[in-house]
Amino acid sequence: MGEQVQTGNKMGYAKMFPLIMSMALPAMFSMTVMALYNVVDSIFVGHLSDGTVALEATSYAYPLQMLLISFAVGTAVGINSLIARRLGAGKQKEADSVATHGILLGLITWVIFIFVGLFAVKPFLLSYGCSGKTLEYGIQYLSVVLTLSGFSIIQVTIEKSLQATGDMFFPMLFQLAGAVTNLIFDPLFIYGIGPFPELRVMGAAVATVLGQFVGMVFALIVLFNKKNKITVTFKNFKFSGKTVKDIYAVGIPSIIMQSISSFMIIGMNAILSGYRSGVTILGIYFKLQSFIFMPCFGLNQGVLPVMGFNYGAKNKQRLYSAMKCGIAVALVIMLAGTALFWAIPDKLCALFNSDPQLIADAVPAFRAISLCFPFAAVGIIFISLFQATGKGIRALIISFTRQLVFILPIAFIISRYFELHAVWLAFPFAEIGSMALAIALFVQLTKTDFKKLDN
Repeated sequence: MGEQVQTGNKMGYAKMFPLIMSMALPAMFSMTVMALYNVVDSIFVGHLSDGTVALEATSYAYPLQMLLISFAVGTAVGINSLIARRLGAGKQKEADSVATHGILLGLITWVIFIFVGLFAVKPFLLSYGCSGKTLEYGIQYLSVVLTLSGFSIIQVTIEKSLQATGDMFFPMLFQLAGAVTNLIFDPLFIYGIGPFPELRVMGAAVATVLGQFVGMVFALIVLFNKKNKITVTFKNFKFSGKTVKDIYAVGIPSIIMQSISSFMIIGMNAILSGYRSGVTILGIYFKLQSFIFMPCFGLNQGVLPVMGFNYGAKNKQRLYSAMKCGIAVALVIMLAGTALFWAIPDKLCALFNSDPQLIADAVPAFRAISLCFPFAAVGIIFISLFQATGKGIRALIISFTRQLVFILPIAFIISRYFELHAVWLAFPFAEIGSMALAIALFVQLTKTDFKKLDN
C-alpha cells in the first residue's frame, strides 16, 4: 500500500509544508522580481529636484499601468490554462495552436494599448485635475509605457505558455533579465549620466520599456531556439474562433479580477486628490506593498494546485491541510510586512522622497494601512481555495467586494468628516469585512459541496 501511494502524484502524499514551499518558492521569487519594476522607477524619479511632483505624476499613471497588466496577464492566464489542459489530454497540436494564438492575441492587445497611449492618456489625467508639470510628466511616462507595451505583453504570453508545460525556470530568468536591465538604465536615463540624455520622468519609462524589450527578446530566443514542450509556428496556421473563446473563458474572469485593482486605485486617487500629498502617499504605498503581497501571490501558485489536486481526489483532509498551511505561511509573510511598516515607515518613504512633510504624512498612513495585511493573508488563501475547487465566482465576489464595495465607500465616507490620516483606516476595515465574507462562503461550502468529500 505504501509503495502504491509513493508512486502516485506527490501532491497526494508528500508532507504538506515542504511540498507547498517546493512548488511556491520559484513563483515567490519571480513575483518579487516583478515588484522591482513597480519600485525602482519611483525611487529614482522621487529624488529628482522636483521629485514630489514626479512621484505624484507616476502615482496618477499607476492605474492605467495596472489595467495594461490586467489585460496582459489575464489573457496569458487563459492561454496557460488551455495549453495545460490540451497537453494533459495528449493533444499536442492543439496545445501548439493555443500557444500560437497566444502570440497573436498579445499583438492585438498591444494595438489596443497603442491607441490608449496615444489618445486616452491626457483625458485620463485631466479627469483628476492634473496640470502643469504633473500633467506633463504623466503624459510623458504613460505615452511611452503604453505605446511600447507590446514587449511586456509578448514576454508575459511566452512566460505563461512555458509555465503551462511545467517550465518555471526560464520564465523566472526572463523577469530577472528585464528587472536587472531596468535597474541599470533607470539612473542613466533619468539623471543623464555619462553619454545618456537627461530624460527625467520619461527616462524612467524608457528604462522600463528597455527592460521589457530585453525580457521579450530572451523569451523569444528560448521559445524558438530551445526544445520546448510546445511549438509556436505560423506555418499553415489557421485562426480558430473556438480557441480564442476557450482562452477567454478563463482569461476574461482573470482580467476582471485584476482590473478591479485599477478601478479601486482610480477611485481612491479621486478621493485623495482633495488632500495634499494623499495621492503621492498612496502611490508610494502600492509600490512598497507589492514586496509584501507578491510573495503571497507566488505562494498561491504553490498552494492552488495542491488544493485542486486533493479536491479532485476527494481528500478533504489534505485539502484542508493545504489551506491551513497556506494561511500559516501567508500570515508569517504579512505579519513581517506589518512589523516592517510599523518599525520604519519614515525610512520606507525616504527611499522615494526625503521631503519632511511627505514623510510626516506617510508615517501614520503606512502604519494604518498595514493593519490590513494579516486579514488580507487569510482572504488571499481563501480566494485561492475557491479558484482551486472551481468556485471562481466566489473568488470574484470577494475581490470585487473588498476593493469596490468596502474600500471605496468607507474611504469616501471617512473623507467627508475626518482628516487624511483617518482615511487610511478604510483598508483594514475593508479587509476585515472581506475576510468575514470569505469565511462565511467557506463555511457554506463545508455544509454542501465539501461535505461530499472523503475524510
